[in-house]
Amino acid sequence: MPTLLDPIQIGALSLPNRIVMAPLTRMRAFDQRSPGPLNVEHYVQRASAGLILTEATSVSPQGVGYPNTPGLWSEKQVQGWSEVTAAVHAAGGLIVSQLWHVGRISDPIYLDGQKPVAPSAIAAGGNVSVLRPQKAFEVPRALETAELPGVIEDVRKGAANAKRAGFDGVELHAANGYLFDQFLHDGSNTRTDNYGGSIENRARFLLEAIDAILEVWPADRVGVHLNLMSSSHSMQDSDPRALFAYVAEQLDARKLAFIFGREALGRGDAAIGPMVRQKFRGAYIINEGLTVETAEAEIERGDADAASFGRLYIANPDLVERFRVKAPLNAVVAETIYGADATGYNDYPALSLAKAG
Repeated sequence: MPTLLDPIQIGALSLPNRIVMAPLTRMRAFDQRSPGPLNVEHYVQRASAGLILTEATSVSPQGVGYPNTPGLWSEKQVQGWSEVTAAVHAAGGLIVSQLWHVGRISDPIYLDGQKPVAPSAIAAGGNVSVLRPQKAFEVPRALETAELPGVIEDVRKGAANAKRAGFDGVELHAANGYLFDQFLHDGSNTRTDNYGGSIENRARFLLEAIDAILEVWPADRVGVHLNLMSSSHSMQDSDPRALFAYVAEQLDARKLAFIFGREALGRGDAAIGPMVRQKFRGAYIINEGLTVETAEAEIERGDADAASFGRLYIANPDLVERFRVKAPLNAVVAETIYGADATGYNDYPALSLAKAG
């Protein structure tokens, strides 16, 4: 049976192992939302991952919802990402860009005073991330039907810019309560046009965006990020199993390379991942609170092809080697997950440094 350390083919990508670095928003793209030397070093440190999925990267200024997160709409950003991909490739790694539009999970402070946009004028619960003093999410502006092709074109351009920047593929972020997730769920999408109502209509926006990406990238270098628990930013749906069954079937019909499924283990009859895996013939990458033991068990059982780790990759740049030799793991320092420099970003020791110290 395969293990985490065994190679795997995911679409056109030949991974040396099945350990995937999850997308991790770290808010350290300081120069016009462009990656710099700090980010280059961070990703190179983690190039031994079977595959790196970048931090979520906005496809347009309208898609921004946090300070200092990167984009892929400007030439400067393309150049910054080109330096990241070249360095990761020189270190022997593979890196895929995660394309992002936050939708209603934003605030006018990030949008030059404009309202955030969403499928419907329904605010998310909770407060705007990292904004102080705390402020509740505003009621967003519902996108007009005529505006949707423009958003899809932003995604297509982001995908084209990712290709110019030297990425090995792209993943569309359709999870965690951001724009494409908002369209999927009937708790946030009450539209009455062709993008609301039925599951087929609510999935239309996502699938049109994927089809636009497929104008730029072959399907075997494209993936989609889904949160099968509908657990972030007030997501809820009256029939999530039927929703994700349809999405999985449609992504399978397009022969995509992978689905990244965020779902905690142990959900029993509520689990949606096994059904998605049955309907989707590409690779299935699991994520959410995994340990080396639980990830290994899922892969050995055939319930997943690869496993993705987020918090473990924050603190362990050499996670693959630590798994290989069963070494202790560095603990995450929560206070430095977001910051203004290398502290808590590039200063976690690798095994060689830890031993030398």
